[in-house]
Amino acid sequence: MDQHNLIIILGATASGKTKLAVSVADAFNGEIISADSRQIFKRMDIGTGKDLQEYHINGKTIPYHLIDILAPGERYHVDAFKNDFYEAFETITKKNKIPILCGGTGMYIHSLLQNQTFTAIPVNQKLRDQLNLLSKEALISKLQSDNSQNIDHVDLSSKKRLIRALEIAEYLKHNQLETVERPEIKPIIFGLKNEVEVTRAKILTRLNERFKAGLIEEIAQLLKEGISKETLIFYGLEYKFIVNYLDGLFTFDELKLKLGIAICQYAKRQNTFFRKMEKDNIEIIWLDASAPTNLLQQLAIEKVLLREN
Repeated sequence: MDQHNLIIILGATASGKTKLAVSVADAFNGEIISADSRQIFKRMDIGTGKDLQEYHINGKTIPYHLIDILAPGERYHVDAFKNDFYEAFETITKKNKIPILCGGTGMYIHSLLQNQTFTAIPVNQKLRDQLNLLSKEALISKLQSDNSQNIDHVDLSSKKRLIRALEIAEYLKHNQLETVERPEIKPIIFGLKNEVEVTRAKILTRLNERFKAGLIEEIAQLLKEGISKETLIFYGLEYKFIVNYLDGLFTFDELKLKLGIAICQYAKRQNTFFRKMEKDNIEIIWLDASAPTNLLQQLAIEKVLLREN
């Protein structure tokens, strides 16, 4: 593969990304790099949907990277992901294999495609706490009054992003951002998409399967190991709702209902982010996630080979 040195498979939760990525890796002698913000944590298997059994195909195991690399409770961020991604990317390409980036954390994938150098700028919690007291309008005014900064790229509708933009501006007043040399990536990007009702049905079916597989017990065990409730709540979705359930805030039926709705809402946010990526001129080749994996594999292979010729 000369034109492309990276295959990316993205999609919302429960779209079948891992199955397709493993199938494509099998066809191209590839290895998978995870782009999932929670699968990096050890012993958080059911809740993050690692589904490691899916990496076994045709009598072999497809190697994977950036899964189970940190202990629960540790913090991870976009710049750490980028550093780890490029390390895995170079490890794979040196073996003359094809890296396949697979995941649904759009911010991670976007940071690679846009080469966002600002992700290296550290968090200034004291400044964030001060800025958080201001209204969105006040933050916009503060940002616009700083003539030294180009704010065309800033999402003015998000208070969180306005605060981050001001944090970056403050850092750059006193520090110079180092340029890190990275290998060039030439990606071909596939996206898996389902109809909303299909996505909802798959999410709810999978959630029931995870309850049966011991999802609640897995989270209860993390608490027993000393992982704080606050940390698990920070990881969101399954962790947040099940910690609240274990605290007796609602019944099991309420847990299933509330968590199912929350995961569906999360899938919607993921798809919104992918559309934003397209607005940033990132080409995504969309595939029908409801099609059989072998057909999706064939379509992906054909698209890759077509681009090479």
